[in-house]
Amino acid sequence: MKSPFFQLLACLPFFWGAAGQATTLAPKKFLSIPLGAIKPTGWLFDQLMVQTNGLAGHEHEFYNYVSQTDWTGGTSAYSSLEEAGSYWFNAMVPNGILVNNSAINAKTSAFLSYVLSHQDSTGWLGPEVGTTKPRYLWGRYPFMFGAIQMTEFDPSLTNEVVTALYKFVNLANTMLRSNNTVGVEDWTATRWFDFVITLQWLYDNHPQGTASQALLIDTMERLKWTGVPWEKVFSKQFFPTTAVEHTPNPFNLPLTWHGVNLAEGLKALPATYRFTHNQSDLDTASQGWDLLFQYHGRPSGIYAADEYLAGLEAIRGTELCLVVETMFSGSFLYQVIGDPKFLDRVERIAYNALPGTLTGNMWSRQYLQQQNQIAARNMSTNPFANDGEPYSNVFGLEPNYPCCTVNHPQGWPKFITNSFVTTPDNLSLVQVYLGPFSTSVTLGSGNTVTANVATLYPFGDTLTTTLVSKSAFTYYVRIPSWVVGGTIAVNGAAAKPVAPVNGLQAVSVAAGTTKFVLQLPAPITIESRPHGSIAVHRGPLHYAFDIPRSQKVLATNARQPMAQDLEFDATANWQYAIDPATLKFTSSPPASGILPSPIFDSGLPPLKITVNACLVNWAVAAPTYAASPPTNPACTGVNTTITLTPYGSTKLRISEFPVLTKPL
Repeated sequence: MKSPFFQLLACLPFFWGAAGQATTLAPKKFLSIPLGAIKPTGWLFDQLMVQTNGLAGHEHEFYNYVSQTDWTGGTSAYSSLEEAGSYWFNAMVPNGILVNNSAINAKTSAFLSYVLSHQDSTGWLGPEVGTTKPRYLWGRYPFMFGAIQMTEFDPSLTNEVVTALYKFVNLANTMLRSNNTVGVEDWTATRWFDFVITLQWLYDNHPQGTASQALLIDTMERLKWTGVPWEKVFSKQFFPTTAVEHTPNPFNLPLTWHGVNLAEGLKALPATYRFTHNQSDLDTASQGWDLLFQYHGRPSGIYAADEYLAGLEAIRGTELCLVVETMFSGSFLYQVIGDPKFLDRVERIAYNALPGTLTGNMWSRQYLQQQNQIAARNMSTNPFANDGEPYSNVFGLEPNYPCCTVNHPQGWPKFITNSFVTTPDNLSLVQVYLGPFSTSVTLGSGNTVTANVATLYPFGDTLTTTLVSKSAFTYYVRIPSWVVGGTIAVNGAAAKPVAPVNGLQAVSVAAGTTKFVLQLPAPITIESRPHGSIAVHRGPLHYAFDIPRSQKVLATNARQPMAQDLEFDATANWQYAIDPATLKFTSSPPASGILPSPIFDSGLPPLKITVNACLVNWAVAAPTYAASPPTNPACTGVNTTITLTPYGSTKLRISEFPVLTKPL
């Protein structure tokens, strides 16, 4: 029996018209740089090493979801391609390469070799080979992303990978032609665009002639036809403006409002624009991004969906998979559309929401994080309307669905690999994310360029960039929207105010060595939140009250003692209202210039904001979560000063505060 969604599809006309009408792909505004050309340095390299030394870098050794096989034989290897192996492979390919971890690189190489060498004669990749199990397309898509990354890094793999992908494309096209829903179940119907992006990589880099190009575009069109109409999902007409648990879904497929599907679905319309050439696709993609954060956004940069869209309340949850997928989608949106709002948002997510839902040593992760989180423990009653798992905000190996255990490691590596792009003519290098990086590329006309960015950002305001180039060119660096009074000094000259155009500061670079220093100060800003509460920001960082906590070990993995489920409980008061007029920022950079490791843990970032506060009557809605912040509260305790620290370093926190109506 087909779902109501597919019954609806059968009654609709073909969306794009006769297959094969499009003949070319529209260009992107910026081009990505192959894996391995961009490296993290400084504290960011350390952060990636923390991830590598934590759960992400070791789960293949002990975690049953991905460690059932060594990928040298047996059908259990194929079972990993359903979701676990594909997710793991997609994340660990760039992770292993960026830190040059030989053990991880050997494992991903073995995974790739096994899957490709066991491709079915029909072209199928996956666990259904040799079985009667239905063939569903989606599970292969993250694997394809990983294979593309490996090919970018090691061009010797090109022939094998491209040949295998084309064999699969031919089969998939035949399946889609034979019946619009062959190979398509609910997850494939929502995530079809990931396959489209793979097809576009083949078209851009390995087109193999007119017939192959026509096949690729025809398959793109058919995938769009079989899938969720994202131009409708992200339209104002259908987009939900509140938590959706009591809202009928007009698409007869609840997964359209599933948080992770939406995070991935943000890529759909910029991907389809490349073959539809419809400006409306880009306009709606940009609008959908804005609607998500307007009606479901979080001060930590992300949006709420505790399975499905969850509105603005501070106790509703955000899934870890959603965090990393939104980061990846934001990078893709910028490369196609060119609006710097995507970059500002991704940077906020990376430096707040991502580390905020992992322990500092990155051995334990949550399924759902909260803005106001007063405990992380078994929730016999929880505020997550669509997620009944009581362990959802425990920090652990698998506190709920296992997807986030294997998928979360893509966050930092893909943030790093998308931190630089080039202009479409390949004549200019563009730094789009700020942090400590190095890169080495060859631009047009054989212009070899290296860039080294030394900085503590976002834990400092100064970035020193040293460029070495064979020829003169124009370098661009993003100036975030929150910067006020920023300056740039080139080759020791007097500092001048930055003057970005569409978010990018141009720097004229001569042949040889060029060095420039950016000062990017930012004021403390206040964000209005529900119930008259506020959130506090400075620059890319969101600030929270780090609730002192106790820790209890709930479980320890029998094969890896570092993998533990942890309960955190508050050991001090957290029911504070604040006087925003008294907010004061302080920075204490380390004399050594080296930040503590791991930086995203309690008390370690060298930044703080102090504020006058007092205790107020603030109810507990259930034993493990707070009620909404009280509106216009009165003090019930003495005046005091509390310290706010970067959200990403807190694990229990208050980050949406009630406001005192009478100044302290």
